[in-house]
Amino acid sequence: MSSHAISSPRTTGEAGERILRYTLVERVHHWVGALFYVYCLITGLAFWSPYMFWLAALVGGGPTARFWHPWMGLAFTASMFWMYKMWRGDMATTDADRRWKAAVKHYIENDDQNLPPEGRFNYGQKIFFWLMFYGVILLALSGFGLWFVESIPWSLHWLRLLCVTVHVVAALATIGGFIIHVYMGTAMIRGGFTSIIRGEVSVAWAKTHHRLWYEQVTGKLPPRK
Repeated sequence: MSSHAISSPRTTGEAGERILRYTLVERVHHWVGALFYVYCLITGLAFWSPYMFWLAALVGGGPTARFWHPWMGLAFTASMFWMYKMWRGDMATTDADRRWKAAVKHYIENDDQNLPPEGRFNYGQKIFFWLMFYGVILLALSGFGLWFVESIPWSLHWLRLLCVTVHVVAALATIGGFIIHVYMGTAMIRGGFTSIIRGEVSVAWAKTHHRLWYEQVTGKLPPRK
């Protein structure tokens, strides 16, 4: 799904022009998926360690968390697959991503002027997306094993242990990615957080952080095939 350029009715001139970065549908699915994930994060940590069980009190207590955790997990899985349907084209790795990856040192140093131009999502954002996508697949598969653990015969007890291990490793991987994602979107890249709320970014922001995408949506660059 691609965005298109729009002008803000409140301002004039390039400094005030706005570009639609996320549609309303994209924003709704992003935040609904985020709510599902945060619920699973809170309850999952409560189950994982007795030192974190106090987190269950935030969502109604242990029994309530135990009942809703798998259902919220299914909801997050469905949400993630819907986001895959929306963004799979934008998340494909391109030559621009490879050039950006080679210059990632400038990104870490917040030296954006020396970064190669990027499309709608940069290489780091794409890594996070695929981490969450494949992570939710592993969480869902291992989660079913834990949800219906009584159905796994003791002769296959190794499968129970495998489900526990995969679920924990996948959860920790997605939590790490989630923390980085929140930090980058709120503290590191000014304007990133508001773009997923209001849907718009300034022309200057688009040129600075996603120049190839800006040129594409404004008709200055042919769409990538």
